[in-house]
Amino acid sequence: MTNRRTFLKKSAVIASSTILMPRFLTAAEENMISDYQGKKLVVVQLNGGNDGLNTFIPYRNDIYYQMRPGIGIDPGQVIQVSDELGMNAGLSALQPLYDNGELAIINNVGYPNPDRSHFRSMDIWQSASDSNVYLKTGWLGRMLDACCSPQAGPYFGLESSEMLSLALKGNRMKGMAIEDINRLNRFIKDPFLNDISTVHYNQGDTLDYLYKTLNDTKRSVAYLKEKADLYKSSITYPENELANNLSGIAQLINAGAETKVYYASISGFDTHVNQVIQQNNLLGKVSQSLAAFIEDLRKGGQLDSTLVMVFSEFGRRVKENGSMGTDHGTANNVMILGGKLKKSGFLNEGPDLMNLDNDDLNYSIDFRRIYATLLDNFLEVDSKAVLGRSYEKLAFI
Repeated sequence: MTNRRTFLKKSAVIASSTILMPRFLTAAEENMISDYQGKKLVVVQLNGGNDGLNTFIPYRNDIYYQMRPGIGIDPGQVIQVSDELGMNAGLSALQPLYDNGELAIINNVGYPNPDRSHFRSMDIWQSASDSNVYLKTGWLGRMLDACCSPQAGPYFGLESSEMLSLALKGNRMKGMAIEDINRLNRFIKDPFLNDISTVHYNQGDTLDYLYKTLNDTKRSVAYLKEKADLYKSSITYPENELANNLSGIAQLINAGAETKVYYASISGFDTHVNQVIQQNNLLGKVSQSLAAFIEDLRKGGQLDSTLVMVFSEFGRRVKENGSMGTDHGTANNVMILGGKLKKSGFLNEGPDLMNLDNDDLNYSIDFRRIYATLLDNFLEVDSKAVLGRSYEKLAFI
């Protein structure tokens, strides 16, 4: 009984992040997996609702400054990359990518009947559902369903986190959440777990599932650890959690890991109070981390086969609140980074501040058009099968 209780306790740590382990990774023990040279998508999620108006700033628009007398970014502090829109100074590390045609910005991205709840709006973005439809699967999970075999398919999704997001949960294929490959690798080498995995026999109860998960996890983590150890980056990353996660992703991409989709996130963008300094610091972390990541992929020869999408669950109200911040809004901007963009810079018009809906921006680009473009034109997966309907594509890839 003691062994059963100990096993259940230790296996809970594994199950929390690896119970959704792709089964095909067990083939690694049989040397059935070769270096992956296909397309990779990296999704970076800005949790909290990043203020798009102070990220890409309409610095020539008088209405912007009238509605934001306290938090509007002075034109002299804006990186003026176009005649109408400029970058927040925190994004300075991305300016060379913008100048090099490796950054595209899509403005006014949203969906009909927007929801201002962090949780519900994030569910909508991750599931690609209508605002009045509740789905239990995510768009990337369904992408894996559409293109991968659970037994032998070479592609899967990996999230740098303790828990798997809805985005990577499909009907039969699911991604894997792993916060630290080295730490998990050390954990699964625990002598007790090693012993129990070798002596267990079929008991005909629910423990069998946990034993199978343990053995699959050991094989899978061994494969990922081996891949990660193949590539040592010469790029200096900044010291923050997002950078650490992107550095780990770059290791796997540059080493040829059989991973098609990667997912990472950074929190702190719910800027109701004293927004300017907080957001600038966060955008600095994001831009410096992304710049190091892009350079890492470039040196590894993987930039042309990788795209990065950066999004947040919603934007902020146009009018500042009484606490030098902004409240939950609707439409926002999305960034796409990559080495083979067909169109870069600002892909569409900036926010229309003369046409607001209760101090909110009106969306002009449904976010699922971005997903459809990534699926059809980059990942080469039928977007209608994943999204449930057809959407007009955009021109960035």
